[in-house]
Amino acid sequence: MAFRHLARQHPISPLAIGALTTGMILFPHSTLHAEEPRQDHLARKPIYEDLTPLRQPPKSNPTPSEKPSMSSPTPTDRLAGQIRHVRLFIHAHSVAVEDRINAFMSSALHQERAFTQTIASLAPPPETHERIMPGALYVLVAAMAGTIISRNRNILLRATVPIAVGIGAAWVVLPVTSRNVGDLIWTYEEKAPIISLNHLRIRGVIEESWKQAKVRGEATKKWSDEMVKESREAVEGWLKKEK
Repeated sequence: MAFRHLARQHPISPLAIGALTTGMILFPHSTLHAEEPRQDHLARKPIYEDLTPLRQPPKSNPTPSEKPSMSSPTPTDRLAGQIRHVRLFIHAHSVAVEDRINAFMSSALHQERAFTQTIASLAPPPETHERIMPGALYVLVAAMAGTIISRNRNILLRATVPIAVGIGAAWVVLPVTSRNVGDLIWTYEEKAPIISLNHLRIRGVIEESWKQAKVRGEATKKWSDEMVKESREAVEGWLKKEK
């Protein structure tokens, strides 16, 4: 009705009415304005463009509060870290224990090897024809005899006589073995200078005493031979006179 009223007041040509109807059908949501403001002055560009670049403000380092916050570890991550520490701790201590056991076994094997080699070095060579078993029994019997001899003596003689008799018997019965034992004892005595010096002094005194005893024994033997010879000659001369 309004459209008919407007058509009566303002006569419009049928062509305009058709164009308007077609536009309403094709563009139902478009709004028609009677007059749009011209915006040509907004789209115009200046004739001379500014060649100097715009100064940008310096970039400032972000403060700790502005840094992106890291996400806190989850309970699973903390548990995994604790398990890792425990595994590393157990592994380190197990390796240390294994190293100590290996070192102890190596030391024990070295000591065993050294002991067996030392015992083997004390044995006499086969070319000496020296036997350990009978000689050791003879030395033991001699030491027991020294104990019997010094049974009623003072404590000093009872402690020293069996040892001295046993050592003397060992040097007589097992000379090579006794020398090997003496060399072994000397190697241990060299580690203590005081003991080695005292040993050398005592050994020097014993050797000197042995030499003096040998000299005196030879002199005594010579004197006894001369006395026997003189006595025999005297007896033979007396017998000749009697005849």
